[in-house]
Amino acid sequence: MAIPQKQIYTEADYYALPEDVRAELIDGQIYYQAAPSRAHQEVLMELSGSIRDYLKSKGGFCKVYPAPFAVKLHEDRKTIVEPDISVICDRDKLTDRGCTGAPDWIIEIVSPGNSSHDYIRKLNLYTNAGVREYWIVNPIKKSIYVYYLEETKFETTAYTFQDKIKVNIYDDLWIDFSDIRL
Repeated sequence: MAIPQKQIYTEADYYALPEDVRAELIDGQIYYQAAPSRAHQEVLMELSGSIRDYLKSKGGFCKVYPAPFAVKLHEDRKTIVEPDISVICDRDKLTDRGCTGAPDWIIEIVSPGNSSHDYIRKLNLYTNAGVREYWIVNPIKKSIYVYYLEETKFETTAYTFQDKIKVNIYDDLWIDFSDIRL
């Protein structure tokens, strides 16, 4: 008896999804996402606004993009993710459809149904792609895990919503989570 083959989806399949469908393509598999919670959206807006204000004040090349924003981590056409927040400093990576290549900094805000997706699957994806800094923010547990790529390994530090956290890829950017009211 033959074992049925899993269907492998591609970039074309991802972009053929209806516009109102939230999904990611990871290693040829489509992962559907539920609508985010109010707390998720509040954290997203606060962080995106703080990062945008900092980047504008510096007048540099980096740009911040909140979800939905397609990030094709590799040229293989089998992985396109939509991080909650992407910071890209190499404008050559930006396309009309999003970003091709690893963003410098990614923030994922955990929802109850996707925690292993962010803590395990995406951590491995982002590490392998060369993302310099990855934050996992959990509004329910009021925790933040910061992964910073130092040479060839991630340094990991845990924080809470009472902390002011240094963004490692910048010399003078701190995010004060005690300012975020849920």
